[in-house]
Amino acid sequence: MADNKTASVKTDETKTENLPDTTKEAVAPSPLHTDHGSTLIAEQVVQKIAGIACREVPGVHAMGSTGRRMLSSITDRIPGSTTNVSNGVQVEKGERQCAIDLSVVIDYGYSVVEVANKLRETIIDAVEYGTGLEVVEVNVQVTDVYIQGDDEDDEDQQTQVVPQHKNTELS
Repeated sequence: MADNKTASVKTDETKTENLPDTTKEAVAPSPLHTDHGSTLIAEQVVQKIAGIACREVPGVHAMGSTGRRMLSSITDRIPGSTTNVSNGVQVEKGERQCAIDLSVVIDYGYSVVEVANKLRETIIDAVEYGTGLEVVEVNVQVTDVYIQGDDEDDEDQQTQVVPQHKNTELS
């Protein structure tokens, strides 16, 4: 029996000798790192690309939390200010990969699941094409549902508060 154990040990040793060395990590080639230099991309670039792509998806009414949207609506009224397209987009970026978190408000009548899947597809395509970074995940948080007419009702109430003057002609 001792001979059988020895024989099996020897065959196991020969198997491990023929295996490739896996201690070195294989790094996939990246369009951002070439023989001629490297390209570094700021997180803000990824945020803007993802934000613009997000706005192209049908069913997305707005981006960001309620407080952030209110602040943005105030700053948008300031002359010379620019629209913040990265509102509601958070990015974690490495050298070759990134993860994106979104906060959105969807229009009533759209499927949350379908909008979220379309967001993932659109954003992954846009960011990977625009930056060369691999998008490993896109997390979507739906913070509210927009019902059309809510804003119009608020405006109607404000106009009703203003006193109506009768139009009279003087002779």
